[in-house]
Amino acid sequence: MPRLDRDDLVGDPFKQFAAWWSDAEDVPLRSAMTLATVDSEGCPDARMVLLKGFSSNGFRFFTNYESAKAVQLDTAGHAALIVYWRELDRQVRVRGAVERLGAEDSDEYFASRPRDSQLGAWASPQSRPLRDRAELDSRLAESEERFGCDGEVSRPPHWGGYRVVPDIVEFWQGQVGRLHDRFTYSRGGGGWQIERLGP
Repeated sequence: MPRLDRDDLVGDPFKQFAAWWSDAEDVPLRSAMTLATVDSEGCPDARMVLLKGFSSNGFRFFTNYESAKAVQLDTAGHAALIVYWRELDRQVRVRGAVERLGAEDSDEYFASRPRDSQLGAWASPQSRPLRDRAELDSRLAESEERFGCDGEVSRPPHWGGYRVVPDIVEFWQGQVGRLHDRFTYSRGGGGWQIERLGP
């Protein structure tokens, strides 16, 4: 892989991420990322979610507000993300504060989802026990009956988006002999400070 030098980086981490995002256009599951949280006792937790947008305001994803991850996000108020593109031997790490998106943003994204996914958001008691698969199928049937065969599916009040507003963004480019190139962007002084880290 080509080396990553300081001169290769732009001054804004979101613009740098956009450049790498474009480079990863052909990577399968380009939007898959790990979301790491902590529970009320400080124990770590992590799972895969999908990146559903990014801008100078942060990195966005959507979930059930009653899920374990959402409870942890709302309680701790901070989270970490990792986006890894194996084919490019690159990863981006993000740490920062978490905030819920407004209803308008959540409504807009929900409306763009496939109907099956919309119904699934109503049917799934995410992170809570189910007796068996039949119970989930029954809940889905109830949702289908509620909205009809082709009726518009509204967004459940317990479902919506979050944004991670980063304090730190790290860009990692894999290299031979584990001597990787790593750079962090850290907020400070009204802008971003960039440092190279040891691999």
